[in-house]
Amino acid sequence: MVSHVEHPAAGYKKIFETVEELNEPIPAAITGVIPSWLGGSLLRMGPGLFEVGDEPFHHLFDGQALMHKFDLKNGQVTYYRKFIRTDSYVRAMTENRVVITEFGTAAYPDPCKNIFSRFFTYFRGIEVTDNCLVNVYPIGEDFYAVTETNYITKVDLCKYLSVNGVTAHPHTDTDGTIYNIGNCFGKNMSLAYNIVKIPPAQKDELDPIEKSQVVVQLPSSERLKPSYVHSFGMTDDYFVFVEQPVKINLLKFLAAWNIRGAAYMDCFESSDSMGTLFHLATKDPAVYMSSHKFRTSAFNLFHHINTYEDEGFIIVDLCTWKGHDFVYNYLYLANLRKEWEGLKKAATRAPQPEVRRYVLPLDVHREELGKNLVSLSYTTATAVLHGDGTVWLEPEVLFSGPRQAFEFPQINYSQYRGKKYSFAYGLGLNHFIPDRIVKLNVQTKETWVWQEEECYPSEPLFVPTPGATEEDDGVLLSIVVEPGAERPGFLLVLDAMKLTELARAEVNVIIPVTLHGMYRP
Repeated sequence: MVSHVEHPAAGYKKIFETVEELNEPIPAAITGVIPSWLGGSLLRMGPGLFEVGDEPFHHLFDGQALMHKFDLKNGQVTYYRKFIRTDSYVRAMTENRVVITEFGTAAYPDPCKNIFSRFFTYFRGIEVTDNCLVNVYPIGEDFYAVTETNYITKVDLCKYLSVNGVTAHPHTDTDGTIYNIGNCFGKNMSLAYNIVKIPPAQKDELDPIEKSQVVVQLPSSERLKPSYVHSFGMTDDYFVFVEQPVKINLLKFLAAWNIRGAAYMDCFESSDSMGTLFHLATKDPAVYMSSHKFRTSAFNLFHHINTYEDEGFIIVDLCTWKGHDFVYNYLYLANLRKEWEGLKKAATRAPQPEVRRYVLPLDVHREELGKNLVSLSYTTATAVLHGDGTVWLEPEVLFSGPRQAFEFPQINYSQYRGKKYSFAYGLGLNHFIPDRIVKLNVQTKETWVWQEEECYPSEPLFVPTPGATEEDDGVLLSIVVEPGAERPGFLLVLDAMKLTELARAEVNVIIPVTLHGMYRP
């Protein structure tokens, strides 16, 4: 998987440039053969507006939200995109300036209405229309209720339960129940983390959001400094929360809107002494396992790959970045738009990415101190009980390459979430630039790569073949940009088994970087 590809032409700059939305879907030119069973929509979100008037956005996560949609139907493919009409976008367009403070770009909004509410909940509430109760899923850092129509509606969980911010990566159980984690104020005004449960839709026609509930609360290691949380792990019987050393200083945050030029990034700080903590809770009944104290060395974490149980252990596979230095410090647009040699130089100062496997023993009471508690034959990960009752974890490294990250991971989620599995699919980042799609066998560490010169793909989404019996029987969907080509944007369809191209659907527009999305059959 290690990439030695260079990008001296710096074509990647094009994926960080503003584009216009489309008034109507445009047809794509198809080469190859799209599987006949593959019909539906690929929805993806990312920044699409990188400046307003003369005022630029500074960070990758500041650009205004642009939704992309590739529709596949009857052998034809169309592409469409539209900016989400958030308050931030509408007001910016109206006033022709940055109106609301974003992740790394400061503005001067009403602090009570905008800064406070946008941080303490990633949900922005608008009136729910058309009885949007069919599903709920993340787009960027927000949640949307959806129906089978073309309506999507942002909802506000804070109306129904105590949670101040949730991740962009919820988990869905086999019965349709959705779980997520968010920070909140717990006892004595100290910070804590709540696991939230949203039940599946029922025949009583009540909105499932109204039935949301906090099922268990996990403590924060610091009273006024919650860890940044982007995802969590879930097995059939347990929740796993990784508390990382990247912290949000609430005192800085609460004072930020009184400081000229302060943005959210100014409120993050990293602890060089805390390391990383693993918290466990049972699912049914939901109880925090306070007697299980797991600790390891410091790392940044954004994406869990998968978490499962095996023979009295919980296996946790993660995309990590070594150390306590916050990776987002290196995702300012000024860095990402540098010429290739300058970009590489900047990336050498950033944390080193690694795919790691941690193993958490459920029985930590009867073993001798200093002994490795992990007895699984297929992993070198260790867990050693110390005299203070903590269990020190050392990982097995599943992949590591100099400045080469395996990120935005996907699995055959519907069949293997929370189960022992073999394959993960990810976006390969070369000094933070996405330039390949990777398949990783987490058991053997074998990798397969799709890569073409001056092509910049996005997170690959796995879609299983109907009736498939093999874990990797399906396709991968990714939006790819090839600057300078006659049709520079295309939907790529790969055979997930071999990582070979089946088809591509090309359009004559540039498509900016996308972050996450979903496929809707």
